[in-house]
Amino acid sequence: MIAIIDYGAGNLQSVYKALRHIGAECKITSDREEILGCDGAILPGVGSFGDTMDTLNEPDITSAVKEFISTGKPFLGICLGLQLLFPGSEESPEAEGLGILEGRVRKIPSGEGLKIPHMGWNSLRISDKSGIFDGIEGEPYVYFVHSYYLKAKDSSIVSARTEYGTAIDAAVHYKNVSAVQFHPEKSGDIGLKMLKNFALMCERQG
Repeated sequence: MIAIIDYGAGNLQSVYKALRHIGAECKITSDREEILGCDGAILPGVGSFGDTMDTLNEPDITSAVKEFISTGKPFLGICLGLQLLFPGSEESPEAEGLGILEGRVRKIPSGEGLKIPHMGWNSLRISDKSGIFDGIEGEPYVYFVHSYYLKAKDSSIVSARTEYGTAIDAAVHYKNVSAVQFHPEKSGDIGLKMLKNFALMCERQG
């Protein structure tokens, strides 16, 4: 069973429908014990860094997320769910992130011909073809919607990159934690393959 962590915002239904489409057992929940009892967990995210951290902190979901990650079971952050794993973001300088990984979330620099937010399909350069990228070849196109991007402190945790006005760390993988800036649930068959890989990782925990 995969927990889709519900903090009152985010693209919960699209992630739920994608997981059900590939036959994965999942539930949307904000209950601490339910989250900790699952074989895997996904933190989706849409919105601003600061507002989302506020909503995570109010029902104390932050401690549930940190405790779940400490169990070693598979965890996946999506879009803002990737950014929240880091200490902070230029979007909300006063807000403190989860601090699970080290790095900084920066605003995508504006440039000629670049629209912010970055919304659309970009190719990935995958450097770590394990985990969610297992069996995915070439430079697949995936769907992005974001105005801020990750610059990880440790390049060894970066599993995929893309370019949009600057080099973007588009995915990270460290121990049991995976996270992606793009939306696998909106990235067609390639995205479903990534979610299937994650679901298989979770099944091995069951």
